Amino acid sequence: MLSAEQAGFRLPTAVLVCWLGLFCLGAAVSAQPIAPKRVGVLVVGTLVQEMEAFRQGLRDAGYTEGRDVELELRSAQGDYSRVSSLMADLVSSQPQVLVVDTTVAARAAKQATDTIPIVMVTVGDPEGSGLIESLAKPGGNVTGLSMMTRELSIKRLEILKELIPTLKRVGVMWDPSVPWHAKAVEDLRSFAPALGLIVTPVRVQRHEELEAAFSTLRQAHAEALSVLDNAFYFTEHANVLRLAARTKLPVMHPEKQSVEAGGLISYSVDVPDLFRRSVWYVDRILKGAKPRDLPVEQPIKFELVVNLKSAKALGLTIPQSILVRANKVFR
Repeated sequence: MLSAEQAGFRLPTAVLVCWLGLFCLGAAVSAQPIAPKRVGVLVVGTLVQEMEAFRQGLRDAGYTEGRDVELELRSAQGDYSRVSSLMADLVSSQPQVLVVDTTVAARAAKQATDTIPIVMVTVGDPEGSGLIESLAKPGGNVTGLSMMTRELSIKRLEILKELIPTLKRVGVMWDPSVPWHAKAVEDLRSFAPALGLIVTPVRVQRHEELEAAFSTLRQAHAEALSVLDNAFYFTEHANVLRLAARTKLPVMHPEKQSVEAGGLISYSVDVPDLFRRSVWYVDRILKGAKPRDLPVEQPIKFELVVNLKSAKALGLTIPQSILVRANKVFR
């Protein structure tokens, strides 16, 4: 076979130079590193363990922070009044996906954008709060994980009754600024008579209301208190512990950290596990999936934690039926 030159055909020098230039340009473009995906994260509380679990989830999914993903982090430090402005700032950074912890943060995200995918992690009642259409078919730009708050709140009441069989009156600390709290109080009031209990709700929305809440509980002759899940209460857990100790009131806490710090008992979702699992949604979305096509999941891990020192100080004996189910016992 004759070469192009032997056949009398020769490409003009200008064309050869052009082809070489295009080849080199293509090689240079392909050699450029791909920009990392930007993931915006807004938490209402200060979640150190939870964010480490999220980062571990990213590593397990094959992502390297700084190379494959870039995290834009914001924390309201337990102050709900800062959530909207922090979310607006986060959205302005144009992340490919938003990750939020609470119902308040998820609502702020949905109000700030209807285009950026939103992954919720510890939202109490996403369907009842209007964030999604249903667990199976979220619709819109929101998906993620639900906390099963109704079931959790009722289970905590059952455990308190098991812990203190003579219990008759129990307080419930709730925050009217948290969308699902009012419904949770209503559910607890409806369920309490089946356990022979009378529920006394106490509203606490600000630090200054804590003292008054415990005074109300004393006046109502409450024999125990169940605290609903709330990022603000988590930041105030040291004050809740102080007031509970002063009034000798047994408290069912919504997070294990309070029991580690000296509280009596907690029954909660494994929140770090939820943050780790939320990476599954982030990964799918970054790879092109739409939030509306990803069903909302519910918790699969729960933790019962008790503190025997605190029980002794209150003159309580933890029943064996609780001890054998406890994930952790502080002695």
